[in-house]
Amino acid sequence: MAASSFTAALVQMRSGRKIEANIEAAAALIDEAAKAGAHYVQTPEMTSLIDRDRAAVMAAVQPEEDDVALTVLRDRAKRHKIWLHLGSLAIKVSDDRIANRAFVISPDGEIAARYDKIHMFDVDLPNGESWRESATYRPGEIAVTTDLPWGKLGLAICYDLRFPALHRALAEAGAEILTMPAAFTRQTGEAHWHVLLRARAIETGSFVLAAAQGGTHEDGRETFGHSLVVDPWGRVLAEGGSEPGLVMAEIDLSLVAQARAQIPVLENGRRFAVARGETPAYLKVAT
Repeated sequence: MAASSFTAALVQMRSGRKIEANIEAAAALIDEAAKAGAHYVQTPEMTSLIDRDRAAVMAAVQPEEDDVALTVLRDRAKRHKIWLHLGSLAIKVSDDRIANRAFVISPDGEIAARYDKIHMFDVDLPNGESWRESATYRPGEIAVTTDLPWGKLGLAICYDLRFPALHRALAEAGAEILTMPAAFTRQTGEAHWHVLLRARAIETGSFVLAAAQGGTHEDGRETFGHSLVVDPWGRVLAEGGSEPGLVMAEIDLSLVAQARAQIPVLENGRRFAVARGETPAYLKVAT
């Protein structure tokens, strides 16, 4: 295998209200991915807990140093000598706030990178569902990249997918792989999941790896699933369905350089101001 190539595995889950059961489910799929030869394994957003009951969530979550899922899954990374990307865990950061935090774990079990989800999903949906992530979660403020042996990884989570400026910034910072662990709702996923992931890949010339939650959860929410691997030309290389399981693909990062050479949007992009109703001075014709 070339130095720029590796095997990626996406863990698709249906996390519920019991942290221990979710850890067990994630660990079993991580074990399966490692056995199948994965070098990098990504789990979805909210790997260890999905529950719309805010009081129950606040009672269950712990600070990072006490988080059981992080401890157990760091050990899994070390045991299998893999790069393990925990799409996100709910981490208590104050008495009334949680961080939606991603962790990249190195093969020695150490935390190589952390990222707190920047964009909060606050919306009222036509089907009557209402989401207010900002009522519980503290948004992140800094975009994060980290180096893997094969290339640079850019971190994002779920709703971040809808903000292309974040992904361009990650690509401009050198990221060749954009990551999008998610718990997309079924309704929005059916409409937008594929097109947005493919768009982020195409507009940055990057691979996109997106492990997802899928199905009907204990708390009643429905998530879309369809974990995806997308190449820099926007082609879907691998896709999951709605059930828990693994999605695996070979990632050849030489395709990033090829795509960016053919359509050099990162080099050709320009900064510009916005004229508010007036003709810019340089366009005015002297009379």
